[in-house]
Amino acid sequence: MNKFTHLSEFLGYLFDDPSVVEKAKVITEGILKAGSCRISEIARAMPGMEEANYKGLQRFLAHESLPSILLRLYQEEAPFLIGDPTEMPRPQAKKTEYVGTLSDGHTSGYWLLVLATPYQGRALPCHFVSYSSTIIGAEATSRNRYHFQAFAELKELLREKPLVLDREFSYLELMQALVREEVNFVIRLKVGAKFLDQEGKAVTLSVKKGETRILNKVFYMGQVFVNVIGQWKEGLREPLWVMTNLPAEEGLSIYLQRMKIDECFRDLKNLLGLDKMMHKKRHLMEKMVALVLIAYAIGLILGEALRSHLFPQTHRKHKIYSGLFVLLKLNLLLPYHEFKLVVLQALQTFASITTPVPTHV
Repeated sequence: MNKFTHLSEFLGYLFDDPSVVEKAKVITEGILKAGSCRISEIARAMPGMEEANYKGLQRFLAHESLPSILLRLYQEEAPFLIGDPTEMPRPQAKKTEYVGTLSDGHTSGYWLLVLATPYQGRALPCHFVSYSSTIIGAEATSRNRYHFQAFAELKELLREKPLVLDREFSYLELMQALVREEVNFVIRLKVGAKFLDQEGKAVTLSVKKGETRILNKVFYMGQVFVNVIGQWKEGLREPLWVMTNLPAEEGLSIYLQRMKIDECFRDLKNLLGLDKMMHKKRHLMEKMVALVLIAYAIGLILGEALRSHLFPQTHRKHKIYSGLFVLLKLNLLLPYHEFKLVVLQALQTFASITTPVPTHV
């Protein structure tokens, strides 16, 4: 059974030109088969000569506006956006224009902040921004070139919706960038987070089991103003702490919704190699990111339909396997007529997500 037979039907909801759809279909299939975002590996997985595929993929990246196509997956009714800032190490790329220094203080690289909306207990990517910590911390003239543009786009997409992040991403550079662009945020705190009160005294994060504690108007790392809320539910080993620029109770309520969503971003890295993206030019890197996210979104929706069809919700495999893993890694033995019904269901879902096309970014 060819699991990728119907990719062109999905891509027809994203690309308006039928000839572009066919090119995108072959490339998307190559990404999913290769499990990689490197052009050489994708070209090798595509039918035909590798060298011709490589050049064709480069032409496709040069001509298509892929980040704007990705925005068609944005769900207007979503209550919040989930963010996954990923460090992209580039130790040998010290002279690449968009590369700065990562959080360890010496490794060269940049950050990729992937945004997604909640989707049936998963996360559906719809946008991203790339940025460098060095540029964020630089003077306004440098920031205007990269940081302002990236986070202004983010603000325009979010409007008043909060950006929800997990605890490993509560680092100062990102916090400062969000505050500068007046983006609402809800972030789980990592262990050892430090706060000062308005008098400059250290604040102790402590809460008793079964209680909730609110700390309003405190300063994260002494620099970013936030509200903090901690809650320790009976039966849990440790309390949950959340910081936000929204009212503390509202921030906690939003994060609790986020906790119900599986960590789908790991599939982008483990199954499609997103964290190994390599390009010398920033605009080509961003186009390739958009293309990989489009492939991921189609694979996710088709894979989730397959997962639901193959495994009941009570089945162990339904709980441990993501939809993309089911699609790419399991040896499916499904009659074609059954597979066609699964595809039809997935296409209906995809069509409902991609219509209407958002135009406000």
